[in-house]
Amino acid sequence: MIPPRRIDRKLVMPQSIDFELRGDHIALAALLKFTGLADSGGGAKALVASGIVQVDGVQELRKTCKIRAGQTVTMRGTRIRVIAPPLGEPG
Repeated sequence: MIPPRRIDRKLVMPQSIDFELRGDHIALAALLKFTGLADSGGGAKALVASGIVQVDGVQELRKTCKIRAGQTVTMRGTRIRVIAPPLGEPG
């Protein structure tokens, strides 16, 4: 289990999100918006530009970076695991 940590004077429990991909890829900023880590597309782009988002453990500054199944995105103690749809389902 990941221990809680303080962010902006609030105790934040780290979480893990499994995001089922539809299609071949999703843009990084769109992923942050769809998972609720950003309130809007503009907010998601600002988060990426600020340098706090990592893809597979490496800082990512490209807002339109293509995220594919098998990759992991982390931000402020939250980990998003991008998974492929189950076999037989259209992507």
